[in-house]
Amino acid sequence: MKSRILNIVGARPNFMKMAPLMRQFATRRDRFDARLVHTGQHYDAQMSDVFFDELGLPKPDIHLGVGSGTHAVQTGKIMVEFEKVVETEKPDLVIVVGDVNSTMACSIVAAKAWVPVAHVEAGLRSFDRRMPEEINRVVTDALSSYLFLTEEDARENLRREGVSDDKVFFVGNVMIDTLLHLLPKAQKLDTLQRFGLRKGEFALVTLHRPSNVDQREPFAGILGALETIQREIDVLFPIHPRSVARLKEFGLYDRVTGWPRLKLTEPLGYLDFMNLMSQSKLVLTDSGGLQEETTVLGIPCLTLRENTERPITIHEGTNLLLGTDPKRIETEAKKILTGHAKKGRVPKFWDGKAAERIVEILAKKL
Repeated sequence: MKSRILNIVGARPNFMKMAPLMRQFATRRDRFDARLVHTGQHYDAQMSDVFFDELGLPKPDIHLGVGSGTHAVQTGKIMVEFEKVVETEKPDLVIVVGDVNSTMACSIVAAKAWVPVAHVEAGLRSFDRRMPEEINRVVTDALSSYLFLTEEDARENLRREGVSDDKVFFVGNVMIDTLLHLLPKAQKLDTLQRFGLRKGEFALVTLHRPSNVDQREPFAGILGALETIQREIDVLFPIHPRSVARLKEFGLYDRVTGWPRLKLTEPLGYLDFMNLMSQSKLVLTDSGGLQEETTVLGIPCLTLRENTERPITIHEGTNLLLGTDPKRIETEAKKILTGHAKKGRVPKFWDGKAAERIVEILAKKL
């Protein structure tokens, strides 16, 4: 018998994680009826449709179309709409990835309907419950029947929370599956030429966390560090329109756009961004996924947060956790620019075969 599986995506990071799973399920159509459900948490073309095209994801079988809203409104809308889907589709399993609102909302609905949940990227913890993602991770893991780990440290986190070892499987990192699958294609693009950059001679910046961009003081501090860094090296900053609005609100926009070696640009597609990241001198970010991708690429990463749910990128990879102190950011960037970057290695099972391991486990267990 085929097992019917509903695979949930909702926000941009989910797409990269789900793409390799959908490819693997497509090779096992004799065993799985795998359907893609898009909650619509990210709903505009730049944040969603373009990623489906670039990643080779099939068009969603079901689109909930929930759109934006507060955390409570968005989570509630997803639960209401996904409950109807579960009643109609009667799945044998619901697969969720990562830590966005769609992940938690669909897990709650499935668990209450007695449908097993599989969480891909389980057990990661920042130990900061002020972060919405941390709440989503903890709740999802508590409800899941299958917990697939990117790193062994996550197993200890789950044990402390009372999760039985027989539910836990160390499989590797599906985000890296996508990176390795698409990197050759990305590196054929002319992205550097379009931005007037040269390989190894620019820094790449991403900032999106509310704690960094929604308050003037931390945002201005980070920008002050970028002002110093751009005196030494070109800096490309793909910036979300929401953050541009904050720059203008805080009276910082004219100042930033006047720096000669810093370039603001609109958010980029996955392939263009991957091309840039793989050829940069360093990355400054508050993203979770970029900490992992830079580790595999061997690119120095400065994480502008007080904590990280991905400690393996620090212990084994190229990542440094700096917080938002401008002087510390400037100091560590200068070390990299003068040839004293941290060296790292690729963690176990970050080899492009994580999705293959997951599907093989499910074929045996379901």
